[in-house]
Amino acid sequence: MEDNQDIPKKTEDVVSSIDDSALNSTNDLEFKNRLDLTELQQSITQIKQEVGKVIVGQKDMVDMLIASLLAKGHSLIEGVPGVAKTVTAKLLAKSLSVGFSRIQFTPDLMPSDILGTSVFNLKNSEFEFKKGPIFSNMILIDEINRAPAKTQAALFEVMEEQQITIDGNKFLLDAPFMVLATQNPVEQEGTYRLPEAQLDRFLFKIDVDYPNLEDEIEILSREHQLQDKAKTNQITSFLTAEQIAKYQHLVTQVLVESHLLKYIAQIIVATRSNPFLYLGASPRASIAILKSSKAFAAMSGRDFVTPEDIKRAAIPVLHHRVIVTPEREMEGVTSKQVIKQIIETVEIPR
Repeated sequence: MEDNQDIPKKTEDVVSSIDDSALNSTNDLEFKNRLDLTELQQSITQIKQEVGKVIVGQKDMVDMLIASLLAKGHSLIEGVPGVAKTVTAKLLAKSLSVGFSRIQFTPDLMPSDILGTSVFNLKNSEFEFKKGPIFSNMILIDEINRAPAKTQAALFEVMEEQQITIDGNKFLLDAPFMVLATQNPVEQEGTYRLPEAQLDRFLFKIDVDYPNLEDEIEILSREHQLQDKAKTNQITSFLTAEQIAKYQHLVTQVLVESHLLKYIAQIIVATRSNPFLYLGASPRASIAILKSSKAFAAMSGRDFVTPEDIKRAAIPVLHHRVIVTPEREMEGVTSKQVIKQIIETVEIPR
């Protein structure tokens, strides 16, 4: 009888020990990416900290600028004067240990002022090509809409193919290559509308809004404490061209499932058939969403894209590439509103 009574107790002990070991093994399990994104995330955090030494708020703008860098894209920053568009671009460039060039666009600027020109050398009686300011890694174009169409057109080839063709000679630019352009949406006098072909070459159009009350107070407090000290002196350059190239290659390896590729395509196709839009998005826009959603996923520490990454990328990628019909534009409908409506109507893949 004693032996029979011991059997259930032993069985219970065995079962409980199995449960405990299973629970412990489950607790030891940790999710691991296929790609090691630790170094990338640490560098992103450091960039944000460096820029945050001067810039208050504007987290969305900084995130999209970093995503643009990781996706090998260009960004157009639009906002009223005084919201730190140019300063943020300069600070981002200074945090990177790469070449930086700033071009102030003016109505009398010529294409040769940007690209360079051939100059006759009297010593050897030959023409020599003198490179323009576009030959750098990070290019800040201030007030891009102040230059005429022919000067803006000079950027078409270099922004898309990272090369320049002059006098039949092809000149390749060093990687990384990124154009950050600013423009003022309010003042129209002395400005030229950017052609659609050029807008299509920008990965993102980033709209910069006014800071809120708390950020405004912090801006004033920091300015008061500076006491004539240069803002940019606080920024440390740390990220090299080799590291940037490594991170850009990592981003290309982020996994995207086939049903998410279909989701991107459905959003793009929906812009072409929407009755509120006169001009829909091109295949370049779908590729831009793909690249930027990979960048957003990597920035979040994931080696796979989710529908949320695609939705996050859709508006900054699309709203400068589509055109609202004149009738709807007169009613106050904006491209952002139409894109949001399209995203809500397209079924999210599960």
